[in-house]
Amino acid sequence: MIEPLPDLLIAPIVRAALAEDLGRAGDVTAQACIPAEARLSAVFATRKSGVIAGLACIRLAVAELDPRADVRLLVSDGEKVSAGAKLAWVEGDARALLAAERTTLNLLGRLCGIATLTRAYVDAVAGTGARIVDTRKTTPGLRALEKYAVRCGGGVNHRFGLDDAILIKDNHVAACGSVGEAVRRAKATAGHLMKVEVEVDSLAQLDEALAEAPDVIMLDNFSLEDLRAAVGRTDGKVVLEASGGITLETVRAVAQTGVEVISVGALTHSVSVLDIGLDAV
Repeated sequence: MIEPLPDLLIAPIVRAALAEDLGRAGDVTAQACIPAEARLSAVFATRKSGVIAGLACIRLAVAELDPRADVRLLVSDGEKVSAGAKLAWVEGDARALLAAERTTLNLLGRLCGIATLTRAYVDAVAGTGARIVDTRKTTPGLRALEKYAVRCGGGVNHRFGLDDAILIKDNHVAACGSVGEAVRRAKATAGHLMKVEVEVDSLAQLDEALAEAPDVIMLDNFSLEDLRAAVGRTDGKVVLEASGGITLETVRAVAQTGVEVISVGALTHSVSVLDIGLDAV
């Protein structure tokens, strides 16, 4: 059971997307072609198989334009469905439903695409003990929804922003002068609940980081051989995260090196939308 996001977080995103589409005059096509009193029944259905995420977008988008519409969700977020699966049935003001159609499909298709790709990565590392996590490479304004979709696919969220964990990257190291100095400065200022992670790009930097005992070390673009060496050197003293260009074809081999976390930016920055349509019934 995926804990749903509160409407308080989703509604402003849906409202802004609808406003962008409706513009200054509303849906002039529906106004021209459809009588004001017309009603419509329709279903949201998948054209391809996938994992579902973001069903609340249907409910909120329709309610925004027709508060009296009837919306019945037929599946749950996190559920894997086949092509042709009916996700929701809606009945209401015809103009309103058609005006909400594209915005709803845009959001739903992207979120389902993220959940589907995430599930593929999670399935690829099954049995290894490694966890698939996302990154901050999200669509501006959609981070909460996109990270929720990762959870629907069985993945785990990395930090949500710059304020909830310290992650020392290569440019921070360059500004500080060394990995060790960057970690020392971070630990000196971090609160007792604030995790400190540092990115390293070599085994030498790994040794330097280990001496300062961060909470997590990110192994950036390490070869499989170096990943295995890193796991051996740390011997469980620190959480190791593999990152950098990891694909569905390579992720299992990475997981089998013994790293605990694998971060994949592609989950949100290079995903294909799941094909979903709205069909009148």
